[in-house]
Amino acid sequence: MIAAVTISRRAVERVKAGHLWVYRSDVEAPPAVRGGDAVRVVDTRGWFVGTAFWSARSQIALRLLSREDEPADELVARRLEAAVALRTRLFPGADAVRLVHGEGDLLPGLVADRYGTALVLQTLTEAMDRRRDAIADRLAALTGAQVVVERSDAPSRRHEGLEQRKGVLRGTLAGPVEYREGDVVLSADLLEGQKTGAFLDQRENHLAAGALAAGRALDCFSYNGGFALQMARRAAEVTAVDSSDRAAAVVAAGAARNGLANVRVQTANVFDFLRAQADAGERYDTIVLDPPSFAKSRDSVEGALRGYKEINLRALSTLSPGGVLVTASCSFHVSEDAFAAMLLAAARDAGRTVQLLEKRGAGRDHPELLGVPETRYLKCFFLRAA
Repeated sequence: MIAAVTISRRAVERVKAGHLWVYRSDVEAPPAVRGGDAVRVVDTRGWFVGTAFWSARSQIALRLLSREDEPADELVARRLEAAVALRTRLFPGADAVRLVHGEGDLLPGLVADRYGTALVLQTLTEAMDRRRDAIADRLAALTGAQVVVERSDAPSRRHEGLEQRKGVLRGTLAGPVEYREGDVVLSADLLEGQKTGAFLDQRENHLAAGALAAGRALDCFSYNGGFALQMARRAAEVTAVDSSDRAAAVVAAGAARNGLANVRVQTANVFDFLRAQADAGERYDTIVLDPPSFAKSRDSVEGALRGYKEINLRALSTLSPGGVLVTASCSFHVSEDAFAAMLLAAARDAGRTVQLLEKRGAGRDHPELLGVPETRYLKCFFLRAA
């Protein structure tokens, strides 16, 4: 019989509303179990609420796995199978996809991506960290992967008392891997690249932006060229800008690999670059802004919105009449409403009238779990300026 953990009425209501997290302040008494153990969650009357994983140090003390009383490890195995089956159904034949999206797949604290025959695994909690090897073996069996890479180097692991760790768990990794997004071949460094090697959450947005690209295009914060290379298939020319020399080299190599001679790569601070372009009266027909997160916490939202407004104002100032701006934020703490209000203020200051063509989020392989707003973090607006 596994240990029982009593939670407050407030936490019960939160769970009933669909959330999976119970904070430490809502735990009546810490159980005498190890971090990462499965526990039975009960209310103050002793009535069963669900099965969860216990975290010994995190402020998120419990992460709910099920509202039924069932063995946790068997449940994790079934959820892995369900997650892989969903991706197979959504993206048949795709060689790069997110296989497991944490809470979005009812596997809190676990991320897994596939790039061809390589898997990248990221464990963010004590529970998933303890089950790392079993998860790696199961996912490799389900997918036929020949290489399993660990990228458990996210800063959030510190909240769980876990060290940052990365390396090859199974097989041999010869170097960066190639994968396709539509007709474009991209490259990802699974050990040294950002996140798990690439930004798979933007994959479907890359394709959508490429379909709308025209004329003179600009891709800011280009990273590995996911937007730039798609746009280059339709635009007359594309300028890809990133502050990293390494990223610029990856984009240039990607353009050569795909036979796209109309891509120009520039290493620059994007804020300075956009300001200089606006001051010089430069004009672009398609612009993409895909910056890193500007808000790591609620306290940084105000400053983040100033940063977002600055780059969007400059982009709108350089956008040709009828041009398209694709602008994104991956900052969870910046809400969609706040992002939209910022864009309106930027358009007003730029003296532009803007149409909203589409609001998009992360790809379908990054499912949002209703009741857990933290699983919806990416905002991507497609705008047309009159």
